[in-house]
Amino acid sequence: MTTSEPDRPAPAHPTTGGTPRRYGFRFDPVFRLPLALLGVRPATAVVELDADALTVRFGPWRLRTARSNVTGAERGGPYRWWRVVGPHISQVDRGVTFGTSTAAGVCVRFATPVPALLPGSWLRHPGLTVTVTEPDELVRALRAPAPD
Repeated sequence: MTTSEPDRPAPAHPTTGGTPRRYGFRFDPVFRLPLALLGVRPATAVVELDADALTVRFGPWRLRTARSNVTGAERGGPYRWWRVVGPHISQVDRGVTFGTSTAAGVCVRFATPVPALLPGSWLRHPGLTVTVTEPDELVRALRAPAPD
């Protein structure tokens, strides 16, 4: 499988503040066209982490939360395509998935559930799964303490 990620400048490490660290999504070639029809392309799908916040853009969908709201992160996958590709809500725990690949991803847990898929804030998600190109790096960054 090939991967693609948006063009990006050399990022600062998230624990040093400054420029957010950007993680592109891994796009399995077979899912590129269906995802593009939803507005999800390498240029519109990114996870950003800085000293203060975790921000995810997935085409027209957004998730933003304080870094202090992240209580855990772990690598997951491989996944079944029908459970991960595109935007999904878990029927088990209401977690949200922004997926572009079946290979691997990162499951992030939140202290306070956050909105992501629907306008407004009445539907909140206790967790997030993202299929980024560098899942191990994102896990390490999310587990590292944020700077004061």
